[in-house]
Amino acid sequence: MLTLGIETSCDDTAAAVLRNSDILLSSVVSSQDQIHTRFGGVVPELASRQHLESIVPIVTEALDRADVTLQDIDLIAVTQGPGLIGSLLVGFSYAKALSYVTRIPFIGVDHMAGHLLAVFLEEDKPDFPYIALIVSGGTSSIYLARSHISFSLLGRTRDDAAGEAFDKVAKLLGLPYPGGPRVSAEAIAGNRSAIKFPRAWLGRSLSFPGASDTRPSLAVEEESLDFSFSGLKTAVLNHCNQAKQMDIPLQLADICASFQEAVVDVLVEKTLLAARSHNVQTVVLGGGVSANLRLREAMSSRCQQEGKAFFVPRPSFCTDNGAMIALAGFYYSRDSTPASYEQDVYSRSQL
Repeated sequence: MLTLGIETSCDDTAAAVLRNSDILLSSVVSSQDQIHTRFGGVVPELASRQHLESIVPIVTEALDRADVTLQDIDLIAVTQGPGLIGSLLVGFSYAKALSYVTRIPFIGVDHMAGHLLAVFLEEDKPDFPYIALIVSGGTSSIYLARSHISFSLLGRTRDDAAGEAFDKVAKLLGLPYPGGPRVSAEAIAGNRSAIKFPRAWLGRSLSFPGASDTRPSLAVEEESLDFSFSGLKTAVLNHCNQAKQMDIPLQLADICASFQEAVVDVLVEKTLLAARSHNVQTVVLGGGVSANLRLREAMSSRCQQEGKAFFVPRPSFCTDNGAMIALAGFYYSRDSTPASYEQDVYSRSQL
């Protein structure tokens, strides 16, 4: 079975061709970073217009690289949401039109399902059930995955997502867009313990043996698995303002390293807490921020300490791509009927 996956949820136009569930024939991604850099963030209208220009060439290139034609495709899988409505409409409308003309069935895929399953694009695959932390510019969520199509939301951000916090801190530090990778790059030369930025645990703090005083282990029923990073962002802003008022030079590397560590600390510990509370022995990491080397390193280390198996896809499968959409579409198509042409996109995840 050949699945054509199409992804246009934000500012990347992507397409891929997948044979069954395990053979990726092609994956093409067109980034818009150069367009949005001058504005310091994604401009929805510009993103939509660029998708309109890119969608046909990108799909054509994916088919050419896979050495197949549309006549060979058995299913079209396309991101239905969440994301920017204008961007989603370009990909979803194109997929519907393509399906209508070719009579190839199509299916709408939740973008989060794609990230939850992206790890299955690798040779080393996890067993079910597993706890998945999905972190990106738009979300920070913890899920319990029971199968390829069964996911339960355990916790999510109450304000800024982790990736959003990275971008906002980068902007206030004067770092160019995209901010997340810039902060991580600066953090390499910094001291992670230089500044004691706050961690929002959203629960009653209790320490546990072998951990620092910033990493609580709470009774399962008393600990929230939600995230909040707006206070951390404000703490960075206050630190910078105080330094300027006192005419103290900003130690950019230390600020970035300390900020990053505060984010990583909370993401890792809450994910491990979810795994313990649900007696799950496998942890999966996904989403654009999962390409962050410090997060991957910290999660791997903590999973090893607690005897948990840890899986994370390569960076190209962490960021938005058509391959993960094709994979999710393949699994969902086996348990549901093709989508109807009356269906529409949505801005919030249905999972």
